[in-house]
Order: sequence, then structure tokens, then C-alpha cells
Amino acid sequence: MISVEFFVNQINDLAGFKICGHSGKSENGTDIICAAVSSAVYMTANIITEILHIHATVVVEANGGFLLKIQETDQMACKDILTGLKLHLLELKNQYPENILINYTEVK
Repeated sequence: MISVEFFVNQINDLAGFKICGHSGKSENGTDIICAAVSSAVYMTANIITEILHIHATVVVEANGGFLLKIQETDQMACKDILTGLKLHLLELKNQYPENILINYTEVK
């Protein structure tokens, strides 16, 4: 199962995310759910770091895990793109509820 953890601040604005796991729908390298999630995650990270030029903590793990954290001062600038990612992943979860888990964790 793909596990998505969105980081939210005290007023429920998105502050980043962590994604790990495999959907289990198909073998590694041929899984359409994993491909859809990976593509959306990389596009989001690239827009934030390369287009908006926001300095974010980005960690890509060897096992496919991905972490992105935004500093508090940059959260408003990233609000729309992170909301877009959240909506995309929620729709994928609706289509594949047995393959994607989404949680929220408050950060300071």
C-alpha cells in the first residue's frame, strides 16, 4: 500500500508530505498507481523548487520514498500546488481505496 502523510500547520495549511510504499497493484516498474503517484509527486516538487524557487527539504529515498517539507514562511506560496497534489492523490485513493492510505500530521 502507498502511504501518504500530509504535513499541516496549526491552521490546517499544507506544509509538505511524505510518501512511501508500493501499491501492490502490479509488479515494480509496471504499476500504474505507483506511476501516477510518482509523477504527481515529482511534478509538485519540481514546481516548488525549480519554478517557484522555494528552498524546501527534499529527500528521495533509495526504496522510492519521498519527503518534502516547506518552511513556515513559504507555506502560502506553495499552498495551491500542494492542494493540487492533495486533490490528485485523494482522487486516486477514491479510485483505488485498497492501494492508497492518506493521513495528516500536524507540524509546528
